[in-house]
Amino acid sequence: MARPLRIAFEGAFYHITARGNERRKIFLSHRDYQKFLSYLTDALHKYGVILHAFVLMTNHYHLIVETPKANLSSFMHSLNSAYTTYFNIKRKRSGHLFQGRYKSLLIDADNYLLELSRYIHLNPVRAGITGKPEDYRYSSYRAYILPKEETINFRDLLWNMVGKEEKDGPRSYREFVETAIRDQPKDPLQKIYGGVILGGERFIQEVLKRLNDQDIQKKEVSHRRDLESIAPDIDEIVDLVGIQFKISKENVQATS
Repeated sequence: MARPLRIAFEGAFYHITARGNERRKIFLSHRDYQKFLSYLTDALHKYGVILHAFVLMTNHYHLIVETPKANLSSFMHSLNSAYTTYFNIKRKRSGHLFQGRYKSLLIDADNYLLELSRYIHLNPVRAGITGKPEDYRYSSYRAYILPKEETINFRDLLWNMVGKEEKDGPRSYREFVETAIRDQPKDPLQKIYGGVILGGERFIQEVLKRLNDQDIQKKEVSHRRDLESIAPDIDEIVDLVGIQFKISKENVQATS
């Protein structure tokens, strides 16, 4: 089975999901959630990734991240490997913790970031765990509605999307999210293109063009490497010149 396409470029936004193997629980205690958030914090700092929202459920998690350095794969490998090692040692087990590779969805941030953040923050409500998203401890929602709440995620971007003024951000974001509990808007993930992009038509075309340009660059590099692999080195050239003109190798090098 082919691996899902990974689209990587500087400044890209992603919705990340990772599930437990066979949908088993990946968090069994409060300590597990804390350790995961600790590893997440470390990975964010190490790779310069910006976290905009998260929710940790019992058998999976959601992240919304931004990658200024186009290094999503390295970031995710570090995070999931660190947590898997911790979990396996603590539970005296071995093998895979997560179900295959994580799923990454490229986001058109201008049009879908706000809507998608609401979707993941309401996960505990849809799952019937709580009636109020702020009562769920393992998400970034409380940090958005309580400005003094300590958090590892960057909040200003979403606040600016809902509030006319900076001070309106927390109140406006709460209203934006909690209105959806009553109105139940459509699932934004139903609008995915090709299984990997959530965006409008213009955004999709820009991404496809970027992918095409990257593919051309890869082919050029590959072609250059092919040429280099068949080209003779300098010693071979010297030998050929010497044979052709019946002069010694030393004289060829002396005249070069």
